[in-house]
Amino acid sequence: MHFVVIAKDKPDPSLRLAARADHLEFVAGRQHDFVYGGPLIENGAMIGSILIFDLPDRAALDSYLAADPYFARGVFAGVDIYESRWMVPEREAGVLAAEAERARA
Repeated sequence: MHFVVIAKDKPDPSLRLAARADHLEFVAGRQHDFVYGGPLIENGAMIGSILIFDLPDRAALDSYLAADPYFARGVFAGVDIYESRWMVPEREAGVLAAEAERARA
């Protein structure tokens, strides 16, 4: 199951900087859980994170987030979590055409 996590930093950038090394070390050992992850950047400054996970269920996501230093140390002012499905690029040829056909029905 894919989860999209959009987390916006608290106004104090020192919170992110203080947890950054520990966060990166934590993530390095768990890359298999990710589809994509990286900072949200605005005017050259990191303002949050976008993380897309491939995990078995919401409990696995919650367990991950509880252990990640960015989340555990309160770096974020707000966190939005969404379930998603992989659509593009197609992992199997014809998936988009089949979805378009279902949408027409």
